[in-house]
Amino acid sequence: MVLFDWVSAAARCTGITPSELSNLEHADGHDVAGGSLTYEQISSPELQAAYGTVASAATEQANMGVVIADVALIGYEDGNGDDDDDASMTDAGYESDASTTGSTSITPSIWDHSFENGRRYHKFHEGAYHFPNDDAEQEREDMKHSMVKMLCNDQLHFAPIGPSPQAILDIGTGTGSWAMEMGERYPSASVLGVDLSPIQPDWVPPNVRFMVDDVESPWLHPRDHFDYIHFRHTVMAIKDWDILLRRCYEHTKPGGWVELQEIHHFPMSNNGNGNGSHAGGGMMPPDHPVAQYWRRIDEGLARLGVVGFGQRASEPWSESGSGSESTALELLRGAGFVEATGRRVFHIPIGPWPRNKVLKGVGVYWRTILVDGLQATALRPLMRGLRWERARVEAFLVAVRRAYLDLDLDDNEGSQMYMPLVCVYGQKPLNGRLLS
Repeated sequence: MVLFDWVSAAARCTGITPSELSNLEHADGHDVAGGSLTYEQISSPELQAAYGTVASAATEQANMGVVIADVALIGYEDGNGDDDDDASMTDAGYESDASTTGSTSITPSIWDHSFENGRRYHKFHEGAYHFPNDDAEQEREDMKHSMVKMLCNDQLHFAPIGPSPQAILDIGTGTGSWAMEMGERYPSASVLGVDLSPIQPDWVPPNVRFMVDDVESPWLHPRDHFDYIHFRHTVMAIKDWDILLRRCYEHTKPGGWVELQEIHHFPMSNNGNGNGSHAGGGMMPPDHPVAQYWRRIDEGLARLGVVGFGQRASEPWSESGSGSESTALELLRGAGFVEATGRRVFHIPIGPWPRNKVLKGVGVYWRTILVDGLQATALRPLMRGLRWERARVEAFLVAVRRAYLDLDLDDNEGSQMYMPLVCVYGQKPLNGRLLS
């Protein structure tokens, strides 16, 4: 089975050649000189139809080539799987993860879901994560993974983990795309993806497995075990970064690495800084609908206990580099990862405004992801956190959706809007000792 490659498909649709993609670097997040596509080309019926063909082909291949376990918990002990049916789906290089055993047996209730406002949510440790896990959200998560790969020149990580890591942990693995690609890229490694939702495929590379667990609960993994621990898109989920990163330190091998790849969702703009000037690189005006949206999400999550994104995490993922105690690097250093800390910042454009056609494609992807996810992101933070009625939420989203789509207008103050993707990594000292 060949996994569907959104990046290659999007490259074919936008006319980006492999050489153009491989030669691009966005180390500091700035635009790269190169070819361009006009907005008319991006918006053409032919290109839009091509994007639709990509999505349809991906969905069809996923339905044909991936078997989702119906009863067996991925990564846990279960004896109810249908081995005959699984055997008929055997594909070279892949195997079912349903037969692996973990440290405990799990009841079938682990597969239960809760439903609210027409969306499906995880049931295990219900309320720990406030966003849906249904098919629409899974597709959006896969698009987000492909978008980040395009932006980062196909790099899955930036920490220098060496050619032969042995144990890799992916926290908040979601659909498992990153974990499976790491398993293929590093055949020496045993890759474990952990998530609250059992939404990962059953047929995976033989060195990859998945576990349903809450990473903010005590871990059962051995101490000094992992060579590399990876976070991505978890900033709106983690409640206590200090405790979790100290736990990562405890379970990382001396010389091992932890890397955080997180998007700062409060929008910024190259042509507006919130003070009426257009010097560039400033926060969007606070009354802009997109800025209002993310502030409300922040407030709602804070009331639900996710202070890692609310009162505290609006700074860890900022670009200030001020060295304040609440920056991402300071969080890593405070947990003990004091050696060789690194930091990379990428700008994710919102919409097709960049001249460079790779970044233009990234911008189209990212705006689609944001617009498609407006409701999914807003429902629980606004309704449970801020106690809004459903009608008020939907009315609020109308203005936000219009603001995203109006970014194509040249005279729009947010027409060059972007969000920073901040990647930070730190190494546990070779003589690492557990912190008290």
